[in-house]
Amino acid sequence: MAHLLMVESWVGSMSRLLPRAILEGGHEFSFLTRDLHHYLRSAPEGTAHPLLAARHVLTADTNDTDTLLPAVERLHGALGFDGVITSCDYYLPTAARIAARLGLPGPAPDAVENACRKDATRRLLSAAGLPGPRFAVCADGVRAAEAAREIGYPLVVKPVDLCAGMFVRRVDDERELKDACRALAEFPVNARGQRRDPVVLLEELLHGPEVSVETVSYDGVTEVIGVTDKSVGGAPAFIETGHMFPAALTPADTEAAGQTALLALKALALDGVVAHTEIKLTADGPRVVEVNPRPAGNRITELVRHVTGIDLAAAGVDLALGHRPDLRGWDTGLRSAAIGFLVPGTNGTLASIGGGDAVRGAPDVLEVQLAEPGRAVRADGSNNTYLGHIMAADTTGPGARDRVAELLSGLRPRVVSH
Repeated sequence: MAHLLMVESWVGSMSRLLPRAILEGGHEFSFLTRDLHHYLRSAPEGTAHPLLAARHVLTADTNDTDTLLPAVERLHGALGFDGVITSCDYYLPTAARIAARLGLPGPAPDAVENACRKDATRRLLSAAGLPGPRFAVCADGVRAAEAAREIGYPLVVKPVDLCAGMFVRRVDDERELKDACRALAEFPVNARGQRRDPVVLLEELLHGPEVSVETVSYDGVTEVIGVTDKSVGGAPAFIETGHMFPAALTPADTEAAGQTALLALKALALDGVVAHTEIKLTADGPRVVEVNPRPAGNRITELVRHVTGIDLAAAGVDLALGHRPDLRGWDTGLRSAAIGFLVPGTNGTLASIGGGDAVRGAPDVLEVQLAEPGRAVRADGSNNTYLGHIMAADTTGPGARDRVAELLSGLRPRVVSH
């Protein structure tokens, strides 16, 4: 039995999947957080949060690396950790630095930090010769306006250090660029209390379907598990409205996406990670959107397991312990699995979601989760405000996406405006 140190977590599906993978692997974990109530607030009423299955719940300022590293070193002397892990993007570099400080397995901290910074990723991919969008990193709105005129509209404005699509916007002119930059400037601290870097990344708008490549890297060798497709809505934002695994692509496009992801991981020197690399399939070939050095979120990890039997959360646990992951999988009987999210279109309070009982009883359904009445609804243009989701499968081919769309059309959310 191994003992892992889990440094913070997402509060969504990974807060359940990662503890389960650790325990199913015959291991245990201690949970390190700066604010336990952040997680307890997200647990369904009357249930224990999965993170409370930890052997120890430890409190420290996980945002202050300088004081955290020696503190964890002292904890390691008393408790003995065999690996360090997290599912939360904001703490991936911290977990890597702790592992390095303790002499435990893990990816190179600099590589993880570069992957978690969208500006550093762009620079490294460009230096490695990977074709990508024209881009500029701008310290303020004046420089952004100058760079935008050089690149040309339309553009995508991105924060360099946020995730879940927060504040990522398409802009078509200087006024929209100014508004986007102002909105970012008014968000100086992220949801975990970390001060943000105010620089802005501008990118040429890429056209074409978006996919993600799920990979596992160990001892210098990367295996492509498969390619997931993505549907996007909410313009001018980029909200993920659904996914299907495997993506319904031609063999040539599947191969091209996989090879592009491998090149990106090599350029970033990422090894010992489960990675989720987002790619646009443009008319000029695949172009990397971003590289995430952790298992895919938004339930993609579950879609992969439903179809292949491969547990990417468990693979992440194995890698944190320095073990070669078991990626053999099995025939689950499913040929595709998909998820569709119920995206709010207005602010207010959720009064009801009609049609839920019929959807839960429908054939091919794997999972249904719907928000409870009384919830505050925010249509803020990110992946953080879903009102629920439906997951369904197809045993014969790539029909899961269409099945989910059909089921979603039967839901009737009613939001009361304030």
